[in-house]
Amino acid sequence: MLDPGSNRELPPIPAKRYFTIGEVSELCDVKPHVLRYWETEFPMLNPVKRRGNRRYYQRHEVLMVRQIRGLLYEQGYTIGGARLRLESDGRKQETAPASQVLRQMRCELEEVLQLLRS
Repeated sequence: MLDPGSNRELPPIPAKRYFTIGEVSELCDVKPHVLRYWETEFPMLNPVKRRGNRRYYQRHEVLMVRQIRGLLYEQGYTIGGARLRLESDGRKQETAPASQVLRQMRCELEEVLQLLRS
């Protein structure tokens, strides 16, 4: 079940708007056919499809793929268990207080500022 190469550190996600399935595969250390399968199992993972049915993932979807990978490969969840966990986490985030959301936005903006300065 565990990929032998899954112990290595994942690379940072570049500052891009869209990522191809090949790029997401490399960024998340998951094969493309696994990503396509996960799209059928996790309704919240829904990349944009354009010309010739090509998939383009946005940053939040890459982060979700990493989260799914962590639940399945590192924490030992089943597909159904991981889906339930993500759905319950999504509900918790919807009810998060505004101050927490603002704190998170501030952290993200500070990261962007650091990237612009370097």
